[in-house]
Amino acid sequence: MNEQQATPARAPQASGFTLMEMMIVMVLIVILAGIGLTMYGNTVQRAKEATLKEDLFRMRDAIDQYYADKNKYPANLEALVSEKYLRAVPDDPFTGTADTWQTTASEPDPGNPSLESGISNVKSGSEQTGLDGSRYADW
Repeated sequence: MNEQQATPARAPQASGFTLMEMMIVMVLIVILAGIGLTMYGNTVQRAKEATLKEDLFRMRDAIDQYYADKNKYPANLEALVSEKYLRAVPDDPFTGTADTWQTTASEPDPGNPSLESGISNVKSGSEQTGLDGSRYADW
């Protein structure tokens, strides 16, 4: 009788990732996600800053047009809306409301003391600072 020698069976080689490979991949994913979130936050703030600049430009332009047409400054921002210089007073992108705009009163006209003072400038009511380090209320 011929005995076949029993050869030990080889264990199949395990395929997959080692713990070290998994940790490296996880660290890379976390780093990339952190960079992405930071860039997203800056992009949102830049968009709000661009909106603020545009809103301030439009309102100041409307104030100037009102003064050129009527030879006096508007009493408030709502006067610009009621006289159709603006469709609506825009919301301040950083405070989220149209009620926080800070207005600057016009100086009295020495040639016409009976003329009412109105608003000659408008600024943001936000106390936050921009990406350039300046306060939005100073724009």
